Formats: sequence, structure tokens, C-alpha cells
Amino acid sequence: MEQKEILLQLNQIFSDILDNTSIVITEISRAKDIEEWDSLNNIQLVVAIEKHFKIKFTTLEIQNWKNVGEMCHSIQKRLQK
Repeated sequence: MEQKEILLQLNQIFSDILDNTSIVITEISRAKDIEEWDSLNNIQLVVAIEKHFKIKFTTLEIQNWKNVGEMCHSIQKRLQK
């Protein structure tokens, strides 16, 4: 799956979890850029992403994400396995 397609699907997940249909995330989006993206919502986002893509991240992997682009890269790696 290409990064662009993953990002489109992530936009929908973020919109659903953060309950904000106007959110548009990009590869450089970070939690501090989006008001609704707090620590509790971060957990819900990770769970929703894992469920949607049928993958599982490690705790270290999640902690090392600095932006949505790194999240996309992790998803892409998991889907290739």
C-alpha cells in the first residue's frame, strides 16, 4: 500500500476519533499541531489504526513517532510483512 493511500485512510481515522471532520493531517502533522490530539486520544488513535490495518505496533515504535509520516512508514512496513 502506498504512503498516499495510508495517509487518506489515516485522515478518516483521525477525523472519527478526534470527532472533527475538518481535520486534515499531512506527513508533517504532529500532536501539538492538532488541539484535540491529546494523550488519551493518542491511545485511541493507535488502537483504531491497529484495528483498521490489522497490525500491531510495539511500544518503542509508537514512542519514536515524531509525526504522522513516521506513523505511515511504520504502517507501510507492517503491511509488507
